[in-house]
Amino acid sequence: MQRTNVCGELRLSNVDNIVNLAGWVSRRRDHGGLIFVDLRDRSGIVQIVFDEAALGAEAFDLAETLRNEFVVQVSGTVRARSEDTINPKMETGEIEVVVSKLNILNKAKTPPFYIQDGIDVDENVRLKYRYLDLRRPEMQQNIMLRHKVTMIMRKYLDEQGFLEIETPMLCRSTPEGARDFLVPSRLNAGQFYALPQSPQIFKQLLMVSGMEKYFQIVRCFRDEDLRADRQPEFTQLDIETSFLDQDDILTIMEGLIKDIFESTLNVEIKTPFQRMSWQEAMDRFGSDKPDLRFGMELMDISKYLGGSEFKVFNSVLESGGQIKVIRVDDYADIPRRELDSLVEYVKIYGAKGLAWIQYSQEGVKSPFKKFYSDETFETIKKATGCKTGDLLLVVGDKASVVAQALGELRLEMARRRNLIDPDKLCFLWVVDFPMFEYVEEDKRYKAMHHPFTMPRKDDWSIFGYNETDDTFSKPAKLDDIASVKADAYDIVLNGVEMGGGSLRIYRSDLQEKVFEAIGLTKEEAHAKFGFLMDAFEYGTPPHGGIAFGLDRMIMLMAKRKSIRDVIAFPKTQSAVDPMSHAPSEVDDKQLRELHIKSTVKKSQS
Repeated sequence: MQRTNVCGELRLSNVDNIVNLAGWVSRRRDHGGLIFVDLRDRSGIVQIVFDEAALGAEAFDLAETLRNEFVVQVSGTVRARSEDTINPKMETGEIEVVVSKLNILNKAKTPPFYIQDGIDVDENVRLKYRYLDLRRPEMQQNIMLRHKVTMIMRKYLDEQGFLEIETPMLCRSTPEGARDFLVPSRLNAGQFYALPQSPQIFKQLLMVSGMEKYFQIVRCFRDEDLRADRQPEFTQLDIETSFLDQDDILTIMEGLIKDIFESTLNVEIKTPFQRMSWQEAMDRFGSDKPDLRFGMELMDISKYLGGSEFKVFNSVLESGGQIKVIRVDDYADIPRRELDSLVEYVKIYGAKGLAWIQYSQEGVKSPFKKFYSDETFETIKKATGCKTGDLLLVVGDKASVVAQALGELRLEMARRRNLIDPDKLCFLWVVDFPMFEYVEEDKRYKAMHHPFTMPRKDDWSIFGYNETDDTFSKPAKLDDIASVKADAYDIVLNGVEMGGGSLRIYRSDLQEKVFEAIGLTKEEAHAKFGFLMDAFEYGTPPHGGIAFGLDRMIMLMAKRKSIRDVIAFPKTQSAVDPMSHAPSEVDDKQLRELHIKSTVKKSQS
């Protein structure tokens, strides 16, 4: 019996058709002389019926042996269900298939969890039996969504003139970003490849090669601590293009995102997307990936609280810090135990404490009320748009701590107050990032994105640019590099960074200046990036690009909390695969062939 149909496609229009189906037994119900089975394949579920009177005793006896997850083939006739037996929760709920022939292809053991949606099972168990977890309809929907998205990406970019080009998986280690995964070379003793953290250098070389428009749906690897939206191996849509400026790139990418979301989720996406500078995002939301689905913006009240007898705030302001608040509407009656829990919450993010102002019906309540006049609290009320019944949560510290602590508290209060619409899609471009960030541990600056990011033309003078002769002939003002802005951009959706990119440095003289700013000598830069620097000597076009985190994108589209739910075979947060037991020990012979020796004592098994 070859399949004539898949389970999920049968409708009233198929009534009286003889169909051949195959799939898994999802559910079985024995009504004595009638056995009802929900038959499941990738397309969906359909009810099939075994009628002893019509089927015969021998075939019915076989049907009685069916259990969940048996793999079967059936032949039968589609009929309409009676009105009182229609199942509106099933897409095939108006019909059923009366079976005339049954073939059991394979039996199954009782699975360790139910093969159905919404199960409450430890994730490690799901990952250990991932092949069963992937049978569940919601997981199959995630994987099918991923497939549809990648097909749309390829079609759209092809129509825009992009070429899909593969780049190497075995690369040179350039440890400027996250930690590399290293691969020992058997043929070159003592030397190692690195798995690519991204195809950054190679895609820039493709621009030097004149390919002009490149893309790749590519696997990348980073040996870093994991969390819900990180994996040691992940997939990104990588894009690079020549002769286009930032506006051009962002416009093309908006068209791509619009095409993806409208085609798969049946929603309307309005373009152009909102744009916001990095500084504005940090000032208003305490984050460079703000969630715009709700308000509760950060507001600075520093100017109202200085010069008092309250030493805590005075100390903050005298040391150059700031005092900011978020307004939680209609929550002046917050329980004290919750206020105490919020104090502990902000400490996680570096704040020394949390204060508050409650504008209640009984008047102002605040732990620092006695240090300020009623007029001060009234001024703050007007400045922050408060009304009676509202709550202000206050953090005072250095700017970076205030941003992180109050930004995270903003998200937490939105969750607690149910202010986030899960169906709302708020896209945002964050632009004008700082070019560099200071690393206290190393006592030097590093590139905030990567060292090939183009600084804004207005800031080239800091690197010694002489506009008259278009050279970098003046001394670099490295004391001012903290003020340099980059031609970089991130795409944010609902508080999650979905992708990021920049225009790239295409002049070797400017690239050398940037390397100097992050403490790389010419010799060190050439040792790490020599082949890219050499290529820049042969006519490099202006170019730029972007990379989208495919796993994160699908996670957001599928409304999942972890990217592990949209990857077929992911790792745990300790970078382990419970199903295949990777990573694993290897025998000494393999190590000798690779000219390496492990210092870790082998486990006894």
